[in-house]
Amino acid sequence: MLILALETSTELGSCALWRDGAVTERRCPEKRPHSETLLPLVRDLLAESGLRIDALDAIAFGVGPGAFTGLRVACGAAQGLAVVAGLPLIPVTSLETLATAAGADRVLTLLDARMGEVYSACYERVGADYIQRGEIRVSAPGDVALPAGAGWLACGNGLTAYPGLLDRVRAAGLAVEPGGLPSAATVATIAAAKAALGAGIDAAEAAPLYVRDKVAKTVAERMREGGKA
Repeated sequence: MLILALETSTELGSCALWRDGAVTERRCPEKRPHSETLLPLVRDLLAESGLRIDALDAIAFGVGPGAFTGLRVACGAAQGLAVVAGLPLIPVTSLETLATAAGADRVLTLLDARMGEVYSACYERVGADYIQRGEIRVSAPGDVALPAGAGWLACGNGLTAYPGLLDRVRAAGLAVEPGGLPSAATVATIAAAKAALGAGIDAAEAAPLYVRDKVAKTVAERMREGGKA
């Protein structure tokens, strides 16, 4: 099975190729827009692997939540490539990606949503899969709902972005792995399992998962908080 994966929901942009269990990943250059670097990186990855786009079985992409512009980059690139090659798409959420990378049986994922907020969701491992428990939420760090019970691990860059949240999570008795961002290699791994079960959508159905409609503060809001117009 051959799957190309794209992930640009955060500042860590990447693409990866799943090839019968072996994963090769390439990361976008830092401090340059993913919109400029992702597709050239994909071309290089496929060329190095000796593959054409139409040799793939599917294309996976990080559907979100995450940075508004970044989500559009991965979704748009995945759609364009899928249409050209007639391939199905497999959307994978950024929080499932964090949970899978963490590898614990019970995971609270916390991703910095900027604007003083955090994306959060809980996952439990069932067999080889991670099952989402409840909804993906966006909230102030102090309003993040912590899971009840033992054996939970909290992970993601939401812990490093908001030290108060890290302290609160530790005080609640959860193990922690601060930092951590979604990567295309993990997206590819998740997508391969989904593809084996026949998952996939048409390119026309793909859309980013924003969670919140409000993606930027107004000038008035920034000024009230002491910022600049």
